Amino acid sequence: MENREVALCAVAGLGAVLLARGLARRLRQYDLRGKTVLITGGSRGLGLVLARLFSDEGANLAICARDEADLERAAVELRERGAPVLAVPCDVTDRDQVQEMVGAVRTRFGRIDVLVNNAGVIQAGPMEVMTLADYEEAMNIHFWAPLYATLAVLPEMRRRREGRIVNISSVGGKVSFPHLLPYNTSKFALVGFSEGLRAELAKDGIGVTTVIPGLMRTGSHLNAFFKGKHRAEFAWFSLSDTLPGSSIPAERAARQIVAACRRGDAEVILSFAAQNAVFFHKLFPGATSDVLGLVNRLLPAPGGIGADRARGKDSESPITSSFLTALGQKAAAANNELP
Repeated sequence: MENREVALCAVAGLGAVLLARGLARRLRQYDLRGKTVLITGGSRGLGLVLARLFSDEGANLAICARDEADLERAAVELRERGAPVLAVPCDVTDRDQVQEMVGAVRTRFGRIDVLVNNAGVIQAGPMEVMTLADYEEAMNIHFWAPLYATLAVLPEMRRRREGRIVNISSVGGKVSFPHLLPYNTSKFALVGFSEGLRAELAKDGIGVTTVIPGLMRTGSHLNAFFKGKHRAEFAWFSLSDTLPGSSIPAERAARQIVAACRRGDAEVILSFAAQNAVFFHKLFPGATSDVLGLVNRLLPAPGGIGADRARGKDSESPITSSFLTALGQKAAAANNELP
């Protein structure tokens, strides 16, 4: 009898916890209609897909990127969808430019409600061909740029005691994969910043969400940088980034990100493969390292163009131009990744 009572109490307690969690999530729901969303790197790839979905939610859009032609094409498309859009050319690694860009957004829309730190860069190749400049570039874009943008929008969000910050990291910020060392290092830094930021800003009513995407079919593989044997590096990367078994559609990833922003989730890991990789690494870090060491032996050795680099679109080979990457090519055309 006592055991039955204990079991009933346990079930009741679990039910109460789940109910409280559900109520808390409902209270945290953030209505995006009429809000102003600023997306860095919003002119193409995942940033552009996110902009489309935020516009569908009724938000005002501000997008920034370095390339003015890319920005204008993205802005035209978004305006045709009926979204109020401000497109601002900005190098997010330059703090002064970030401050000016944030000021321009405030002048146009009055306030910034949601910041999505999405701008990114990928350099693929063995460690032997990576230079100090590669690490500096990755840290500037994946750590310093989100910090600059966050510091620029925080005073206003704190005054209102309301806001959302979404930091797009990567599964590479949880598990360090070979041939992506500068990228992994900088994404680990972003995860640490984002998690600590959430803890510190909770008292101010500001929600921070850390996004951990796995491989996505955004088309951005064509604009990633490849070093060493760049055609071989591009081959393994583009196949991984576009085949259905290893990657997910950018639209599915973006829907999960917008939903997590609306709910104010602490973290969202996108794709079953990424979830499994993170889970396995947590349980067996040594085994994960051993497995990745074996994977590294299968990847291209140093050579080729060495420390020089080429974009994916300049590293094509018969296999990367075949039907195997058709979904990636389609995504690139849809998401403004082609010249």
